[in-house]
Amino acid sequence: MTIATFPPEPKPDQGRSRYFGFCTDAKVIGIQYIVTAFFFFLIGGLLAMVIRGELITPQSDLVDRAVYNGIYTMHGTIMLFLFIFPVLNGLNNLLIPTMIGAPDMAFPRLNAVAFWLVPIFGFLLMASFFVPGGPAYSGWWSYPPVSIQNPLGHLINGQGMWITAVALSGVSSIMGAINFVTTILRMRAPGMTLFRMPVFCWTALAAQSLQLIGLPALTGGAIMLLMDLTFGTSFYRPEGGGDPVLYQHFFWFYSHPAVYVIILPVFGVFSELFPVYSRKPLFGYLYVALASFIIVGLGLIVWVHHMFPSGVAQWMRNLFMVTTMLIAVPTGVKVFAWLGTLWGGKLRLTTPMLFCLGGLFNFVFAGITGIMLATVPVDIHVSNTYFVVGHFHYVIYGAAVMGIFAAIYHWFPKFIGRMPYEGLGKLHFLLTFIGANLNFLPMHPLGLMGMPRRVSSYDPEFTFWNVVASLGAFLLGVSIIPFLLNMLSAWIRGPKATHNPWNAIGLEWLLPSPPPEDNFGEDVPTVISRPYGYGSGQPLVEHQDEIERRLELMEASA
Repeated sequence: MTIATFPPEPKPDQGRSRYFGFCTDAKVIGIQYIVTAFFFFLIGGLLAMVIRGELITPQSDLVDRAVYNGIYTMHGTIMLFLFIFPVLNGLNNLLIPTMIGAPDMAFPRLNAVAFWLVPIFGFLLMASFFVPGGPAYSGWWSYPPVSIQNPLGHLINGQGMWITAVALSGVSSIMGAINFVTTILRMRAPGMTLFRMPVFCWTALAAQSLQLIGLPALTGGAIMLLMDLTFGTSFYRPEGGGDPVLYQHFFWFYSHPAVYVIILPVFGVFSELFPVYSRKPLFGYLYVALASFIIVGLGLIVWVHHMFPSGVAQWMRNLFMVTTMLIAVPTGVKVFAWLGTLWGGKLRLTTPMLFCLGGLFNFVFAGITGIMLATVPVDIHVSNTYFVVGHFHYVIYGAAVMGIFAAIYHWFPKFIGRMPYEGLGKLHFLLTFIGANLNFLPMHPLGLMGMPRRVSSYDPEFTFWNVVASLGAFLLGVSIIPFLLNMLSAWIRGPKATHNPWNAIGLEWLLPSPPPEDNFGEDVPTVISRPYGYGSGQPLVEHQDEIERRLELMEASA
């Protein structure tokens, strides 16, 4: 690295207009992903409010039952395909190149195409709700009917649009996975061996490898379903020799590992933030990194636990019960490593740290109920009840979304160049944590009592817990207001951020805030030690003191 030329001279600011066009800069694409994802998050959240508004009383008196079914389907598909996956791809675009010292993604144009597919299939998915035969009949949570034949008609009705959107989502995610894996494996900074790589990059590599293995099954399964409905093939139609259960295998072979695709990067966020805000090295770095790939291996052989009630052989139930329980071991390694990192640390309860602690608490609870669901008798008893809904939402919202909020608050100063407001951030955390637990915890006793999911009316004995859950959902909806106010106001007029406002260790914190277009350019520093060297006094890269001195001089003269 040539110290005399770093940091690079900032290029003329292109303004915010660059976020509205086709751009190959991974940082711009990352913000495009995140903003687009939160646009759809608001829509999916409003649909959740309608669902919980319907369920606050035993009678089905708010919306028509068929409309309720459609809203139920749309909420699930929007939150997964249009929020959680895009927002994680946004974080990958922001963090992977800057963390490993790459100037951009390996395939910048492919990266941009992968993003612009999101609004395309997002439009298709949303439009399917308003077209006859739409998501109320597709049934994200109840398998699509496969015995209806209407040649070519399904291409233009809601069901065909919905399935096509799911398939396009798979194509976009596969493009992204190819890019992320190639970038991590081929574009690391000098001296950054795999075991000097930040854990977030390990978890991203593991999650995207899982995407490449599992996602073709869902994409192919959706295309086969569309062919059954459109051209009269018989992949799933029993009257033509097909097997409807085959659809379940294609669906769940990817859709359970998809939970690990979602949660693994959040594990990476926890592993990055706990050392920063406890001022201690990450406990058991090597084991935390390797545990990610053990989770990938086991994650590929657990999908049948979703099919225990479907008549699978008992030996298969026993096998997949064991593999599902085993996945708790590498997951537990990570949890105990985080606790070891926190133990005896000088904790700073900033907004990112609060979201990490809340997400960890929720994930541990979700892990306990996950072990319960891995057990065949319990799973059969609570299958298709609200116990499963509660467990799923504790993982996805209680842990994953809270981890995403932590990441946004933590890296916002780096990529926007301004500081978010702590008061609004802590209010956001408080409302989110209380709202999420009030919303999702009551679903567990409801499931144990026997309340089925996917229904808009229920027996009066379930009223109390449904009222509590609905009030929690409404509080969760309110919680997004301080978040939006914080992000918008901080972006427009927040205090300017220094290059390292959290006093963190990592290559991204040796760049100006916000980073230049090509990050380090040709002057990539040489990494000489493992990450998370808090308290060791050992620099991460060569000439680190000189790099930081020049960054401080640049900030002082700005």
